Amino acid sequence: MLDSTPLKALGAACLGLWLVGCATSPDSQPPRPVANNSAPLLPSSLFPGSAERFRAWHCQPAHQDLISADNDQVLRLWSLHGAWRLPQAVVASGARYQDGEISFWERGDTARVETPRGQLACSAGGERRAMTRADNPGVMFKAVGTAPAWALTLAHDTPTLTVQAGDNPPERLTYMISTLDNDAGRVVLESADVAPFFRVRIDAGACFDKTSRAPYPARVTLTYQGEQYSGCGQGIAPD
Repeated sequence: MLDSTPLKALGAACLGLWLVGCATSPDSQPPRPVANNSAPLLPSSLFPGSAERFRAWHCQPAHQDLISADNDQVLRLWSLHGAWRLPQAVVASGARYQDGEISFWERGDTARVETPRGQLACSAGGERRAMTRADNPGVMFKAVGTAPAWALTLAHDTPTLTVQAGDNPPERLTYMISTLDNDAGRVVLESADVAPFFRVRIDAGACFDKTSRAPYPARVTLTYQGEQYSGCGQGIAPD
């Protein structure tokens, strides 16, 4: 997992636009094999850090859905279009996290996001316990989706993934990296062998399970066996 300090600059640019979105570099890097047959270091914005849970927020007046994860020292915040990392700030009540002109002030089931352009008033939604390596041995990243049900895991030590989609049995496949953009929190993996073709795109950003509305820090799109699946995922660091 890479510790992405450039998220500070990214947050300043994007949160100032009401967390609507920001420009990221295009997928222009050519596919390349993973060096030394090892798993890649994924962007830190795909992980909860040392936080134990993810919490969803619905914010007005911009109708923004946000996700937070904090460990009392640092708060990670995800919108539909990106991720930010805010250190803790001194406050009389509640928990406040701030980086420059951007702050997140949580008090119970309410929170306030302050940006150079104004404020967002947020109310708490659902929560989800962060997945751990203890519950998912050998797994560095896990994605799930519904309608139809599918699941994908990345091994922590080799450039391999296991995918199960629909009624198909689980299949273990070798991948190579076509895009690895730590600043944008984007990863694209493609098949290392001629067949079968598959493609996995992972983007840091608030994602909600279609059925349960459980919050996740990454959006995932899987192209596999001629079908495209969408869902949510989370990076899983060693305990």
